[in-house]
Amino acid sequence: MISIYQLKPKFQSLLRPCANRLNNANITANQVTISACLGSIFVSFIVGLFSSYQWIFCVIPIWMLIRMALNAIDGMLAREFQQKTDLGAYLNEIGDVISDIALLLVFMQLDNVSNNLVILVVLLSFLSEYAGVLGLMVGSSRRYDGPMGKSDRAFVFGAISLGIGIYQLPLDCINPILWMISFLLIYTVINRIRKGLEKAQK
Repeated sequence: MISIYQLKPKFQSLLRPCANRLNNANITANQVTISACLGSIFVSFIVGLFSSYQWIFCVIPIWMLIRMALNAIDGMLAREFQQKTDLGAYLNEIGDVISDIALLLVFMQLDNVSNNLVILVVLLSFLSEYAGVLGLMVGSSRRYDGPMGKSDRAFVFGAISLGIGIYQLPLDCINPILWMISFLLIYTVINRIRKGLEKAQK
């Protein structure tokens, strides 16, 4: 299943010089991971605080791009500079979930957007990541299969936020989009379980 995650190697190649500089500056992978999580919380707080001004949602796609870069960089620091730790694995998974929850809950501040739908997307996003991690427990690998993985969600919600921020996406259209994302998340969970079991049986 096609996923933006498949573009990660090319994205990492562009960011490798930055990772090298951070390593030379003694910045660790765990520090980058924590920074990405704290940044997501801060951005969600600011956007939520000023959500009555739709233009503030333009901050989200900018941060989503930065967050994706930080997520790629912490992985490179861990793998390529011998910074991989058990604590880092916990921080990476938990930090991503916290970031997702914080950034998605901001949409509850919008008029005409169903809070129940936002919560459903939050729960399904968490479930999809949990299904990905469970691959390790059955002898498979950490599953990143799409079609609505972490990178895909960052792109989609970044695009939605941009549409809101530049007043090109009517708020009445967001609920149907959230329904579509929910169905894609359910499919993602099923897909990750299926792929994990297939690999575990080989």
